[in-house]
Amino acid sequence: MEGLSKKRRLMDGVRRGSLWLSAGLTCGVLALIIGCVLWQGLRHVTWELLSGQRSYLNDTNGILPNILNTLYIILLSMAAALPLGVGAAVYLTEYARGGRWVGAIEFAAETLSGLPSILFGLVGMLFFVRLLGFGTGTLAGGLTLVVMILPVVMRTTQESLKTVPQSYREGALGLGAGQWRMVRTVVLPNAADGIVTGCILAVGRIMGESAALLFTAGASAGLGGFFRALYAPSATLSVSLYVYVNEYGDMDTAMAIAAVLMVITLLLNLAAAWTGRRLKKRKGGR
Repeated sequence: MEGLSKKRRLMDGVRRGSLWLSAGLTCGVLALIIGCVLWQGLRHVTWELLSGQRSYLNDTNGILPNILNTLYIILLSMAAALPLGVGAAVYLTEYARGGRWVGAIEFAAETLSGLPSILFGLVGMLFFVRLLGFGTGTLAGGLTLVVMILPVVMRTTQESLKTVPQSYREGALGLGAGQWRMVRTVVLPNAADGIVTGCILAVGRIMGESAALLFTAGASAGLGGFFRALYAPSATLSVSLYVYVNEYGDMDTAMAIAAVLMVITLLLNLAAAWTGRRLKKRKGGR
């Protein structure tokens, strides 16, 4: 028995050490990537770069149109994908409750989430740009990204809804609440963390997407308002990073764009996480 106990302690120590090693390697790689990008990029970030636009006549670089186009794409995509994804997850989890159609929809969502983004760009160009006549711009690009991120938002929200204890639902229904009131006041507030996680993953994919947007949103760096950008070629930060590296060979500006892209992504993720905590706390207080 004593030998068996020592063997168990040894195996537990090996497992614990393996977990700590895996976590350390993951954090180390992440810190290395972030540190490398920020170190190489922030020193090339200037006010002229952030507040201007690229001019061929003056041979100047500027990414203000790209920053605005990125925010336009995020706003448009999330405004459409968030209610659709959360609504679909609520229906599949709280109303449909199993069945062949539910399994088919879940399988389709998982399949869509694994497709290469270049395929979404091709289909978006054929459907939104040519068939519907939206033209190249943030509208076609945003709708294409909606199709891309919808499975992520839906599946993440669905898994979060499943973690809410069934006793919460039974208690709300037992007190006389209807199905929708139970979902709105009990289930969704307790699943807020998962919904926010889905939003963070979706925003991260939007920020890093370039292949699909090259076909649908275009690569022009013109400065314009939101409504003008809907139907005009508009390059996001990730697309402009590709253009600066592939066409101009300007690695300094590309690294600066990468640093700005990383900072904006971090700020948006922190804002989403803070909003989720505040929403859950406010709902819990009621």
